[in-house]
Amino acid sequence: MVTNKNKKFTKYRAHTTHGGGHRKKRRGAGNRGGRGNAGSGKRGKANKQSHPKLGTQGFVPRGSASAIKKRAAKTINLTSLQLLIENKKITEKDGIINLTAQGYQKILGTGTIKSKLTIKVKQFSNSAEEKIKAAGGSILSEEVITETKATESEDKSEE
Repeated sequence: MVTNKNKKFTKYRAHTTHGGGHRKKRRGAGNRGGRGNAGSGKRGKANKQSHPKLGTQGFVPRGSASAIKKRAAKTINLTSLQLLIENKKITEKDGIINLTAQGYQKILGTGTIKSKLTIKVKQFSNSAEEKIKAAGGSILSEEVITETKATESEDKSEE
């Protein structure tokens, strides 16, 4: 047979103080030292000024050169590049696939590539270069493109 027991906690409904002593006690935020970070001053080493998180994060504007350098380069793998070309998400112009115009800065060598491609990109890994050249293609980095334009202008000036 189940016996009826009193509960361990009663909710103090209809009692003015709800178990907090006199009705003037437990009022406001003064009983907990204030709201938020208030009350942390004048307590030994717990001053607000020596709080470990304050002033350590810093701030870097988004458009500054240092913020741009800190961002990781947007990369693409050879497998993903092959899929984008097959699905016609990336198209060729004048026989060159311009990945910098698509927003990619670097090609990584994961996967395989089937077709012969000429790709313009800022950076590339060694394995990506080997695989693209093995498929019969080539990579034009920005340094190579500027050199070829310079040699073309020199050839025209000599004539």
